[in-house]
Amino acid sequence: MGSALFLSFIGSLIICMALIPVLSTSAIRLQFIDSPRERHAHREPIAKVGGIAFAFATFIAVLVWAPKDSFILSSLVGGAVIMFFGIWDDRADLHYRIKFAGQVLAASVAMGIIGVRFSNVPFFDDAMLPSWVALPLTLLVIVAVTNAVNLSDGLDGLAGGLSLISFTGLAYLAYQVNEPLLVLLIVSVLGGLLGFLRFNTYPARVFMGDAGSQFLGYYLAIAALLLIDGHHAAYSPLLALFIWGVPLLDMIGVMGQRLLEGRSPFVGDRNHIHHRLLAFGLSHGQAVSVIYVLHGLMVSCAYLLRWQSDAVLLATYCLFAIAVLMLFVHQHMALAQVIEGAVSPVSRWGVANSSERRAGRSDWPLNILYFAVPIFLAWSIVVPREIPSEGGILAGCLVLLLVGSLVTRYAVSWTVRAALYIGSICLLYYGEAFPRTTVTHAFTPVNAAIVALAALVILAIRLSGEQRFQTTPLDSLIALLAVAMPFLPEMLIGSVSVGPLTAKSIVLFFAFELLLYMRASAVIRLGMVSLAMLSGVIWRAWWP
Repeated sequence: MGSALFLSFIGSLIICMALIPVLSTSAIRLQFIDSPRERHAHREPIAKVGGIAFAFATFIAVLVWAPKDSFILSSLVGGAVIMFFGIWDDRADLHYRIKFAGQVLAASVAMGIIGVRFSNVPFFDDAMLPSWVALPLTLLVIVAVTNAVNLSDGLDGLAGGLSLISFTGLAYLAYQVNEPLLVLLIVSVLGGLLGFLRFNTYPARVFMGDAGSQFLGYYLAIAALLLIDGHHAAYSPLLALFIWGVPLLDMIGVMGQRLLEGRSPFVGDRNHIHHRLLAFGLSHGQAVSVIYVLHGLMVSCAYLLRWQSDAVLLATYCLFAIAVLMLFVHQHMALAQVIEGAVSPVSRWGVANSSERRAGRSDWPLNILYFAVPIFLAWSIVVPREIPSEGGILAGCLVLLLVGSLVTRYAVSWTVRAALYIGSICLLYYGEAFPRTTVTHAFTPVNAAIVALAALVILAIRLSGEQRFQTTPLDSLIALLAVAMPFLPEMLIGSVSVGPLTAKSIVLFFAFELLLYMRASAVIRLGMVSLAMLSGVIWRAWWP
């Protein structure tokens, strides 16, 4: 199962990143274009094919690497139903009744085939809801969470980033109670979602569309319900509320306000949390970051409080709910000043000191990184005792893709990124899975080199100035994961700890992005480095 988890994640990531450029070029012909409207934040038509890409990537990864279990196969049926209606909606802008019918049908598949039930009662551990109550309640929950994620898709990277946080929390919770098939399904979604977010970070080049947001909402609902089902896991039903976090509270607040004002709850407006934060004066990135932090705190509470009593869970959730819903009750400008005061000093400091930073700007960390990264990748080829043949096959496919891209000059930068990301992850994984000597301490040569690269990345960003390299909310979220992952309880893929592997991968990703963004010549150079790295993997796999 360890290799299946790793390959399903990598496979989903590759497939998604390969599909998005292809689908984007056909978006106009296939009528998958999101044109600017009154409630939209973008001003140019943008392809909304990202959801199709990561949904198909998830399906393919699960079908190829997951066991052919009835749970896995039946879960894909419900996902296919919700994706079909989402694609239809992206093309034809369906009436909400038809969208609702599709969501009900997908929820019915989950209940009838997968056996999803919301039957546990908070505060009463031994009590079970009768079927005539549990079934409609389950249907309501699945449809509600599906719509909650769909409604949160209002700013670049927002719905995808929130889903990334939620699915990461779900993966840890599922791993803790030994649900390997559920972990594999979640990891496959995470791979495709991470591949999509590189195209969706502000300013977005691709949107996920209704196909993507409903797909994510549907699987968030299903996975959480499975974890709180007494037949699958021992978690409290209240824990799911933390996983659904900000999107659910946002939907409750928006629809509640519409009903109080005598309007239809299904007619859109500009009253979502992200709209309110923008109205308070926050920038696009600041609004997304604030919501990320709030949602991240809620998901973290789901993990930290997983064995606490229902009373503690309910009290904690109520505190979060009050904080979020207050945005829909009070709209005083004082709140705007508080938020602006918490955020703008950084911006003002940046403006006031930009000339000072420019004066002290130095490229020496970037110059060292320019040579250190290829050296590290070359060294990583010989670190593992062995590389399995499946790694050689994967590297061979990437070589063909990269050569084709370099020759045709089509999507070169994204192909180079995919080769670097996937090749480096594989080398780090095989180095951990097949060490040449028994590792008894954390301070290994590889870890020391990663720390040095991390220091160079930080110095390069710091000394280059914000005008040359601007970080996004997604970058901040990934950097936070890099710091936090090694300190989380161990989650293993085979014998490899996920936390340190993720942290090391993120350091390399930042190094790649920094070089590609700040050096015009780096794309071709790193393309050649990728070819050499992948050729080394093939050599080690087939001629050890």
